[in-house]
Amino acid sequence: MKRIYAFIAVIVVFLGAAFFITRKPAADTTNKPQVKTVGILQLMTHPALDSIHKGIIAGLKERGYTVGKNLKIDYQNAEGDQSNMKTMSERFVNEKEDLVIGIATPAAQALANATKKTPIILGAITDPKGAKLVSNNERPGGNITGVSDQAPIEAQLKLIRKLMPKAKTLGVIATSSDDSAQTQAKMVENLAPKQGFTVKRYSISSTNDLEQVGGQMVSQVDAVFVPTDNTIASAMQTLVSAANAKKIPVFPTVDTMVKDGGLATIGINQFKLGVETGKMAGDVLNGDGKPATMPIHFEKTGQLIVNLKEAKKLGITIPADIVAQAKKDGEVIQ
Repeated sequence: MKRIYAFIAVIVVFLGAAFFITRKPAADTTNKPQVKTVGILQLMTHPALDSIHKGIIAGLKERGYTVGKNLKIDYQNAEGDQSNMKTMSERFVNEKEDLVIGIATPAAQALANATKKTPIILGAITDPKGAKLVSNNERPGGNITGVSDQAPIEAQLKLIRKLMPKAKTLGVIATSSDDSAQTQAKMVENLAPKQGFTVKRYSISSTNDLEQVGGQMVSQVDAVFVPTDNTIASAMQTLVSAANAKKIPVFPTVDTMVKDGGLATIGINQFKLGVETGKMAGDVLNGDGKPATMPIHFEKTGQLIVNLKEAKKLGITIPADIVAQAKKDGEVIQ
């Protein structure tokens, strides 16, 4: 009997030792950072919107949110498809994202249609009030605020006049379904006569129309103005090709579109817009602000960008003072 008790005791000691050896200590969650999930819905792929996206990540980091540490990004690209935007927006809501960001007006509108509760930050939306995303730019009043990419139109027109002193007719091309682009086109139509231009407006419904409409336009105008238009930006080379064939300069509002063959712009830096978007998102996540009372952010000044390589193709001489200014405060593409 003593042998049996001794054997049992050995087994108990063995099992007890095994339990303490194999038992893992409880995870210490007291110091683990709380991970926030941010959904980013991007209209399509092209350099301007991609730059905004990169800026958003940088802006969030400035506010203390780093991917892989305390931030998870749920990135969705609709590739220009309206049904994709609807599905992706609804998915964000079902996944209970902490905050969502819409890059470009259609993406922001899809998010706004999907939720009235989740905070929405507008990533470079030209006219938030005109797009019916907010009731007031100073005090949005709902779950939406963000950043506008409204270009300084009057300064743009003055630049075109300085570079094209003999130009009479200015062509303005925009996508018919893009509310922001159409708003800017109307602004040009109203302001251009002050600089001595007659305006001819042209519309496309998709990139498939750009070659034909662009080709017709450059045969009828002395210069081309392109507003902040994501459809045209995604096919900028098609427009530039048609314009170069007729030696007609293209003046876009976006820095990346100058790099794609535009002649010059006083436009808004897309990466910088993204940074401001990310910082606003970070403020909301930190509890330092609520969309209802955070004013829409407008950039006060544009950045002068000139494309000397394109000027050479067109046989246009850009004045030395403009080049000097671009070198100092903007960018010169050579």
